[in-house]
Amino acid sequence: MAYDEALAERVKLILKRKRSVTEKKMFGGLCFMVNGNMACGVEKKKLVVRVGSDDYETALKRKHVRKMDFTGRPLKGFVYVLPEGLSRADSLNLWVNKGIQYAQSLPKK
Repeated sequence: MAYDEALAERVKLILKRKRSVTEKKMFGGLCFMVNGNMACGVEKKKLVVRVGSDDYETALKRKHVRKMDFTGRPLKGFVYVLPEGLSRADSLNLWVNKGIQYAQSLPKK
């Protein structure tokens, strides 16, 4: 299993009423794009969230959040939220919406 399908389904439920959201397989997982910009995704059992450079350091101070280092080098503006930080629906909703808000702030592709 490349990504947690149950977590992906939970994310899809949050996103089903959002406009301009598409899915794309990336990073060996599943990404959710808004207007062509990555918002969030599921990689193994972790949620990938694009928070942008302005909110990056603040996001890293949150519990169960760490740098996204998929390639061995941290990707600034992206964080992993570990499974322990996703068990509650409100926590998952918060992180997915952070990614959506950031992606919506970017020009459409």
